[in-house]
Amino acid sequence: MMAISDGKPMLHGIKIVDLTSVVFGPYCTHILAELGAEVIKVETPGSGDSFRWSGKAAATPGMSPGFMAINRGKKSVALDLKQPEDLATMKGLLAEADVFVLNVRGKAVERLGLDHDAVRAINPEIIYAHCVGFGQDGPYADLQAYDDVIQAATGTATLLPRVDGDPRARYLPSLIADKVAGLHAAYAVLAAIIHKLRTGEGQKIEIPMFEAFANFMLLEHFGGLAFDPPNAPVGYSRQIDPDRQPFPTADGYISIVAYTDEAWPRVFELLGNPGFLDDERFATRKLRTVNLPLLYQEMARLSPAFTTAELVQRCHAAQIPAQPVRDLGDIMTDPHLAATGFFARREHPSEGAHFAMAHPVRFEKSLDSSPRFAPLLGEHNGQLRSAGDGAG
Repeated sequence: MMAISDGKPMLHGIKIVDLTSVVFGPYCTHILAELGAEVIKVETPGSGDSFRWSGKAAATPGMSPGFMAINRGKKSVALDLKQPEDLATMKGLLAEADVFVLNVRGKAVERLGLDHDAVRAINPEIIYAHCVGFGQDGPYADLQAYDDVIQAATGTATLLPRVDGDPRARYLPSLIADKVAGLHAAYAVLAAIIHKLRTGEGQKIEIPMFEAFANFMLLEHFGGLAFDPPNAPVGYSRQIDPDRQPFPTADGYISIVAYTDEAWPRVFELLGNPGFLDDERFATRKLRTVNLPLLYQEMARLSPAFTTAELVQRCHAAQIPAQPVRDLGDIMTDPHLAATGFFARREHPSEGAHFAMAHPVRFEKSLDSSPRFAPLLGEHNGQLRSAGDGAG
């Protein structure tokens, strides 16, 4: 049967009540909003989502760049859920919602009367997506969780010491655990929506950040612990090799990846030392694998003879993956991102000119690409309070 596009965004008609803050939950609902869902962001009166204050605002206090990026296209209603009138408004919104996403801890949400059983009594078919720090059947169930805590608990903070030999535990400088868990939450909600379309049933989903990020990191770093008994150390050797780092050039650094064994002759040919592989230490694939650090060290010795641009051109001509190391502050000058329209200059109604990133996934069918802006705290109070009060 031939499908007919209706020209509407893919999640058009899906209403989501979002009681989350910071990054984990908001990143999930950001993705769903990008796909066309109506997302109603419930915030605490006065200060709102704490991520509003994560960076310098351009005009309005509480409109940080990170908040604007992760909350565009959402509606904001400020509700004090400890007050009966505001709680009644919240329940009215939930009565008409398809999905409820929250990251309030279990005992606190029970005290509010918004636990799964209570919400299901209001709306039996709702999808209840609970973003938690730790699985609720384990000893950490009631503990707080933030990105730093999860990086520590999963062993991620011990990766950099394995690379550089500095024994100090350190975090990866990204809210990577928050964002990874948010991605898990987004696909979980989408799967539950498909299940509901097929069966009519809502359900409760639990998305624990600890377990989500442990799964993500251990896919490669579980190493020899995957076997009983262990047959090798923990960690993916390619990633924790101190010599597998960007290589110096005459004017900067470059990433060169000789990922397959067949690439090595081309790498040393373009670097000007094709005879290096004649050494008996590199006579077989196994020996080359064992002596990878020596190969990387020779690359680092040869690469400064070239500019970054020269090496990029040579690598691409030889079908070797390579990219210049670009300073984070120069990312907007990347010619590929410019050509694909990744950054778009927008005029926010209150914050003025800013650059918004395009949704990274491209769909052949409908994805609303019109400008959508992050809301001021309580911007939609009038609209949503009346809607919530009139529901049920």
